[in-house]
Amino acid sequence: MSILLNIKERNAVLLTMANLIIENKLTILAANKKDLDAYSGEDLAMGDRLKVDQSKIDGMVLSLKQLANEQDPLGIERFAFTHDNGIQVSNKTAPFGTILIIYESRPDVTIEAAGIAFKSGNKILLKGGKESLNSNLVLVNLWHKALESHNCTKDWVSYLQFDRKQTQEFLEKPTQKLDLIVPRGGEKLIAFVKQHATCPVIVSGRGNNFVYVDAEADLQMALDIIINAKTTKISACNALDKVLIAADMPRKQHFVQHLMAELKKSNVEIITDEAFSSLEGTSMLKDENIWYEEFLDYKIVFGQVPSLEEAITKINKYGGGHSAAIITANKENADTFMQLVDTAAVYHNASTRFTDGGQFGLGGELAISTDKLHQRGPIGLQHLVTNKWYILGNGQTR
Repeated sequence: MSILLNIKERNAVLLTMANLIIENKLTILAANKKDLDAYSGEDLAMGDRLKVDQSKIDGMVLSLKQLANEQDPLGIERFAFTHDNGIQVSNKTAPFGTILIIYESRPDVTIEAAGIAFKSGNKILLKGGKESLNSNLVLVNLWHKALESHNCTKDWVSYLQFDRKQTQEFLEKPTQKLDLIVPRGGEKLIAFVKQHATCPVIVSGRGNNFVYVDAEADLQMALDIIINAKTTKISACNALDKVLIAADMPRKQHFVQHLMAELKKSNVEIITDEAFSSLEGTSMLKDENIWYEEFLDYKIVFGQVPSLEEAITKINKYGGGHSAAIITANKENADTFMQLVDTAAVYHNASTRFTDGGQFGLGGELAISTDKLHQRGPIGLQHLVTNKWYILGNGQTR
């Protein structure tokens, strides 16, 4: 069992790790090039997530330095009470213990997830995809160097080089105590983990996000938000997939034509329901199940809804529970939308691309949960803890 490190020790490891990434940048990029060269390139989003460049290196370093500056999330008192008999009762934050994260293609998760877990006093088991193996092994080796340089055991950060069968066996019969599992990837991965896991699972990764353009929307604002949410990073789970247009919007056809023309500049495939099927350069929606799909691609669906209530109903039925936005100048409509839409993050007049731990002021994220327990939305340093009751007495009995 690893002895809990004090906050100075944990911060020192994080800062050493940041420096090691800077010093070993060329080694990291060379390993990543091996992964990229071996990747088939069939999945556009996975390829984007797999690539490590200077920007991602900078992001890794920044996340570690920010984590080192964050308050210690452990031992924070949430509740205190003195019993009539003199017993002192308090509740404080405590580590989960051991966390397993299973993820696809993203080497930066090896840094961000491990950093957040370590800072919050948890051991972490990393199970990355085979497509990013070379990158991940280099990064985990740097973690071990950072830990050893401060006389910390390497088992704070471990890498599981398992195939699918070995992963299934580990989920069903873990060879060490597991307290939490986070699958971070596509729906097949999430279903696989939930089927075989024997401890709590927090689901992360599925988007399928909606924007509703109200009749009272600022149309230029709507256009800017939709273009941003759809085209800036198609591999992100906070990217936009569906646009709902109010049936009574003034100049509706003109707006939709203009928006579609702008999307086509980024080679976005546009699928529409019957209301917009006559517009040039679009394809007609043939299967209602497409409303459930997360694309992670240059693809978008447009549909018309007769009312705000219908927009809310549609989002709650088909959406992934991740993010949804309303574009409107009508505050009453916005308030109704934000109260009734059942997503982890809900927006008024802003892009869904902000659903991110760093953007929400959390200093990074382990994952973005679409579950409601124990934390919804970005899981940051403050959330990767459980709690423990402390009772101090002097002989009291009941």
